[in-house]
Amino acid sequence: MEMPTWFCNNGQYYEDSNSEKQSTTSTTYEENTSSCSIDTFVVSHNYSCIATFKTLTPQISHLAIQNNILYAASLNEITAVDLQTYELIDTFTSISFGLVKSIAFTKAKILTAHQDCKIRIWQLKPSSSKKHHLLSTLPTLKDRVRRGISPKNYVQIRRHKQKLWIQHADTVSGLAVNDGLMYSVSWDKTLKIWKMSDFSCLESVLGHVDAINAVVVSQDGVVYTASADGEIKVWRREKNKHSLVATLEKHKSSVNALALNKDGTILFSGGCDEKILVWEKEECAEYMLATWSLKGHKGAILCLIYFDGVLISGSSDRSVRIWEKNSSSSSSSTECGYFCSIVLEGHCKPVKSVTAAWDDDEDDNGNNNGVLSIFSGSLDGEIRVWQVNIVSTSR
Repeated sequence: MEMPTWFCNNGQYYEDSNSEKQSTTSTTYEENTSSCSIDTFVVSHNYSCIATFKTLTPQISHLAIQNNILYAASLNEITAVDLQTYELIDTFTSISFGLVKSIAFTKAKILTAHQDCKIRIWQLKPSSSKKHHLLSTLPTLKDRVRRGISPKNYVQIRRHKQKLWIQHADTVSGLAVNDGLMYSVSWDKTLKIWKMSDFSCLESVLGHVDAINAVVVSQDGVVYTASADGEIKVWRREKNKHSLVATLEKHKSSVNALALNKDGTILFSGGCDEKILVWEKEECAEYMLATWSLKGHKGAILCLIYFDGVLISGSSDRSVRIWEKNSSSSSSSTECGYFCSIVLEGHCKPVKSVTAAWDDDEDDNGNNNGVLSIFSGSLDGEIRVWQVNIVSTSR
């Protein structure tokens, strides 16, 4: 297989549209929570595009990092790259899998969500010539046989078609993992919960009235799902069942992306309305309120990641934006709590996924040197590597 080529390219590019599942329904509502809406102002930082990487297949759909390995999903192929040497480690694929929509991790396993309605579990074996091996496809054959005996385990998905409730009936669009459980969401409007010890499906919830585009889970097990119906729903596990505890309604169009801070007290959401909303948990409350609305992108928000105090967003406007929190000493009650510090431009098509990692260099106290490597993947099949010097962020 031909080795990928890394090269620097700072050319100017042009537009395209996004590829998220957009609403087939309309949502209207009154704004009933105060929020601060700001336009972008950019603070001077040191940053540069140090490399670009073209995969052999177009349309980067997801990027993720685990154990210093960058995993890049492009169509039905996943490429693994060593982040220390930027050398190709492995490429694993199958013609029948369909587009890869999401990548997640648990211990030594790689989890992938696919357009063919299935989830796949991979094992990394560094000593093997083919380093990534397929362990299982979910739902497993054992689970399908066990459930398939009883007619009550079938649900109607179309007028003349039924499927087991453990099977997704449309593209699996997102995955999240926490405390031995995996959460999968799909354009079939359902949230499913899986037990990772035996890969069995424990629960299926009809979560929304339209396609679900994203899912995140906090460390304490609160699950958030975002949908083309314009809503974000909040789920909590009680007595081994997940129940709806809140519905967050502020976006005026499809919600495409979610991100949580480390302790789960702040949720970020991005949609086709070109806004990023910041939701903050009220003290001793089960729900969140929209406190800020971040404006600057000129297209749909397609991806979000919150990384050690830095919010990174990618959009159909072909740009990546870095948002930082205002320090308490410089912000007032009338100022927005966040500002856009950097705009990264260069992609020629929508930015579909972003991920990040701190530079390996550390000081004598074990602290990072403030240099953040950001990886952005576009629907043109290009991955850009940016080095950004983060100065003011409180982490």
